[in-house]
Amino acid sequence: MEKLKQRWGITSNLQAVIIFIVFAITGSASAWISKPFCDWVGIHKEDLGAVWFTLIRLLVILPVYQVLLVAIGTIFGQFRFFWNFEKKMLKGMGLGFLFKD
Repeated sequence: MEKLKQRWGITSNLQAVIIFIVFAITGSASAWISKPFCDWVGIHKEDLGAVWFTLIRLLVILPVYQVLLVAIGTIFGQFRFFWNFEKKMLKGMGLGFLFKD
């Protein structure tokens, strides 16, 4: 746990627990939200087949996850951590041009 706290730049175990909770809530919520969104847009497993449906749903989940991560992190008082985490993740995906350093 100490290595993780050092890597993330956090100091308390409580902050680490809060961060884990935010990750859990965000992952579940983004998957849950993607289903009605896909239904609303008209993306159905029966029409596309399992493989294409799964790929498209993952593409839908990705931006939802990014937004929810910062939003839920803010609710839990961890905006700074999740904003920095988000920037690092997007830079790793090649979208670093979106942020000024």
